[in-house]
Amino acid sequence: MSAGPLHARVVTLNLWGTEPPLERRLALARRQLLALAPDVVCLQEVRPLDGRSGRTTADLLAEALGMTATYAVALAWPDDAFGPGRPGGEEGLAILARWPVIERRARRLPEARPTEARVLLSARLDTPAGPVWVHTTHLHYRLDDGAAREAQVVAVDEAIRACGRGNDDPPQILTGDLNATADSDEVRFLRGLTTLAGRRTHFQDAWLRLLREPGPGDGPAQGITWSSENAHTRPLRSLDLDRRIDYVLVTTRKKDGRGTVRGSAVVLTEREGEGADAICASDHYGVLADVQLAPG
Repeated sequence: MSAGPLHARVVTLNLWGTEPPLERRLALARRQLLALAPDVVCLQEVRPLDGRSGRTTADLLAEALGMTATYAVALAWPDDAFGPGRPGGEEGLAILARWPVIERRARRLPEARPTEARVLLSARLDTPAGPVWVHTTHLHYRLDDGAAREAQVVAVDEAIRACGRGNDDPPQILTGDLNATADSDEVRFLRGLTTLAGRRTHFQDAWLRLLREPGPGDGPAQGITWSSENAHTRPLRSLDLDRRIDYVLVTTRKKDGRGTVRGSAVVLTEREGEGADAICASDHYGVLADVQLAPG
């Protein structure tokens, strides 16, 4: 962590469910996260280790990192929902934190479908700089689902405003797999660049705040998180590859410096193995941001 005012180091990652080789992928994620030493890890596509219920992939990572996991189910489905003979299961979001969780909220987002439903998971953390809300979400994924994502980000903004966005309130951090690029209306709305549902908002896009050439292990200069260089993306190449769709967003910077983005990078890009057998921790890369929480 940087010297000076207290910072939170936040990492977000779509963990890709329980896709094989799960043990190798989780070990790779664990090793890289330990090296990054985050204070908060926000995860999407979290599933029980057996695919159906109980202990989750987030629980496993939380134990390895010495963190506490907060989990919310986004979708539970019965047997055969995804095709004949395919078992039922569940999937959700998780926030892992080094600091105690004071309060937890989970808000259902619009445009739910039988096999695709979304939530916003929020955790109020007792940081040394005082309580801070951290949120994570995962929006609809289809390329033509922009209208659904627009409704979802409006609901996300409403939920975050209900947590306090006054001048004296602490900064809030929103993370997740938004399945949309920075020039889409849904992300432009969050960045304060367009109006949706007759309303405006503003969040800082951590990557754009510090746009620069990457250092070792930072990933592509464009901030790409859904990359053709990651072999795990190839089965879904119809979704368009080489896009920046994972984000750390921070509410408007305060006059006293709180909410300032001090660092950002694409992370969890490491590969294990050679050639066609090389794997990454997930089919997404992660995003890291260092966010100032205390005045200074």
